[in-house]
Amino acid sequence: DERERERERAIHPRIKEETHTRGRKVRRGRMQARTAMAMRRTIQPTWTTKGTKRTTRIGRTNTMALDPDNTSVLVAGGGGVAMDVARALKDRGAWVWCMQRSEARRAEVEDMLAFLVKADALDAESVGKAMDAADGLDVVVSTVGGTTAQPQADGQGNINLIEEAAKRGVKRFVLVTSIGTGDSKDAPPKPVYDTLEPVLVEKTKAEERLKQLGNEMEYVIVRPGGLKSDPATGNGVLTEDVRVCGAIHREDVAELVCQAVFSDKAKNKVLSAVDRNQLFGEPEFDVFVL
Repeated sequence: DERERERERAIHPRIKEETHTRGRKVRRGRMQARTAMAMRRTIQPTWTTKGTKRTTRIGRTNTMALDPDNTSVLVAGGGGVAMDVARALKDRGAWVWCMQRSEARRAEVEDMLAFLVKADALDAESVGKAMDAADGLDVVVSTVGGTTAQPQADGQGNINLIEEAAKRGVKRFVLVTSIGTGDSKDAPPKPVYDTLEPVLVEKTKAEERLKQLGNEMEYVIVRPGGLKSDPATGNGVLTEDVRVCGAIHREDVAELVCQAVFSDKAKNKVLSAVDRNQLFGEPEFDVFVL
């Protein structure tokens, strides 16, 4: 109806009421998907053992596989891997919201028929508002990070995203960190770890908080090796072996992250991501296949 169209235009001004065939298909597809999502997201209040009120979605279980066509994903991160993840998710048919601190990439985001929501990960209130604007999230993917001089986004920024997602009943949280965090501390060469230590320590805090909430929300932690900006090689692999280290291209990371979003096998896994042909040394390890 007209109110729904006005709402669509307010959220995504680049989607207009064109009369050509492609425009009609885009609008019809969006309406069908939103109807399907609304039918399976009936909301009712429940009560926790502490007596606090919580909303839960009826008709969904933690073992239900996500259907890309009817999955809403918030991708948090300013560029690089985040934008590659957003494109890969759109290619699979998912509904994608990109949470970024500025409007600089709005045209790029909207050209892929995704939405941009503006928020700062270090501001929990703005993160919550961004998630509320995303219309019933199923998954959050975070590639948020800072610098060695200002690493707070790696820690508290991601923790804000994790906690706000858990409050809203998000099904799965995919956190992209780095080899060198947590129990993979000894994987990178010592000079590399020493240089990146401020960031890696903060990323470890975010990983631990996500694991703590694992009884409320599924998680996947993806730890890429050294990132390269060249085109994808198709040789990116995942492993549970915390000793592995190497390089990997951003587009290959994005592909692996997308697979993790929709894979039941990835539930509550911590996985390192490397290019099988760009390893440090010649380690033998088992590849984790999604």
